[in-house]
Amino acid sequence: MTDLFPIYDLPTAREGILKRRAWAETEYPAALLQGVERIFGEPLTPEQAVSRVLADIRDRGEAALREWTARIDGFEMQAFRVPQDERQRALNELDPELRAALEKAAQRIADFHARQPAHSWLHVDEREGALGQIVRPLDSVGVYVPGGSAPLPSSLLMAAVVARVAGVETVIACSPPARNSGRIPDVILAAAEIAGVDALFAVGGAQAIAAMAFGAGDIPAVDKIVGPGGLFVTLAKRQVFGAVGIDGLPGPTETIVIADHQADPDRVAADLLAQAEHDVLATAILLTPSADLAQAVQIRVAERMEQLGRAETIAASLTTRGGAVITPDLDAAVEAANAYAAEHLCLSVADPWSLVPKIRHAGGIFVGEHSFEVLGDYIAGPSHIMPTEGTARFASPLNVEDFVKRISLIALNPESSAELSRIAARIAEAEGLDAHAAAARERVRDDADKKRG
Repeated sequence: MTDLFPIYDLPTAREGILKRRAWAETEYPAALLQGVERIFGEPLTPEQAVSRVLADIRDRGEAALREWTARIDGFEMQAFRVPQDERQRALNELDPELRAALEKAAQRIADFHARQPAHSWLHVDEREGALGQIVRPLDSVGVYVPGGSAPLPSSLLMAAVVARVAGVETVIACSPPARNSGRIPDVILAAAEIAGVDALFAVGGAQAIAAMAFGAGDIPAVDKIVGPGGLFVTLAKRQVFGAVGIDGLPGPTETIVIADHQADPDRVAADLLAQAEHDVLATAILLTPSADLAQAVQIRVAERMEQLGRAETIAASLTTRGGAVITPDLDAAVEAANAYAAEHLCLSVADPWSLVPKIRHAGGIFVGEHSFEVLGDYIAGPSHIMPTEGTARFASPLNVEDFVKRISLIALNPESSAELSRIAARIAEAEGLDAHAAAARERVRDDADKKRG
């Protein structure tokens, strides 16, 4: 039992489950490397394999996309685009309760992000002229929707709906076909219809990222690619950045729960198990000053896991990346959480609002046991696409800002231009940029000539 959900003291945890490791320190499992060698015919790192796929699709387009889809996923695709009538059929035939749930989630996501300010402004000064900012939505966005062991319609909604709120003109999505059918699951098709996606394509992995970055057949090149994915998707997004924008490099999902002695051990265990079932690399950590609570959660985790369908995945996650950490007090727990900068931070304490002002780094804060992380995954409103791997120190959850750009507006009058040109010329001379200085002094002369005339 103790091996399944270990209990650590804080110093030990800082050198173990709370210690962040850089990308370069990643050690890939032997089975993964063997799979790469089998597909590519030679030993390659995942980074090298992704680079080869990207370069080939960039150079040869749809032909390369078809070949790599066949080699990697085993599908001989006749067409990547999912017909519109297939999406509508899937929506019409979807279980009514599930359809209502997805539509409710989409509406709450839209309502939340519609409140986010992203507006143009213009400041006019009679002495100087005008300065301002123009906010424009991106022309096109591509959403990656993970498939793998489970279809994730929620991820499609959490990206595509926000893009629509921001005013993006063209929103496309790519999702891998299910291995047992060769088709995108109906629930994804229905979600694409609810979100108003312009086109949905049955393709996944690094090849999908390449197609959206460079264009391939019917799949257009977009301005930005968003959405979570596995290792090869993340590596591909990392390599195409610059040719196309990306939202970030989300890694395996992670949750920290800060709890005190009054927390319900069953609820804490349930929230940790929900996180661990995502992936063997998922992180689920409890920080608490209560040794009694830690032990109670440890027992509940073992008991409840036996009833869950993904018990093997959960066990692997909790054994290697999860556990409880005994802290001296709640302030020490908050300090450890800030240092870790988790994607999800849940406050299961008697007075959760007292801790909120102390939280500096987290993708999302879940205040109290009734605002648990699973609600954030599906229905609360904010996008569940959040920063991981410690990037919450400088990054934000996916939001309207990710789908707009700002254009500076400068409209000075002649008098202000001449006055500022003298200053600009002096700075340009200090930088050794004579042409810059000359362009500024030209305006000073023009202003002087006009005054003499």
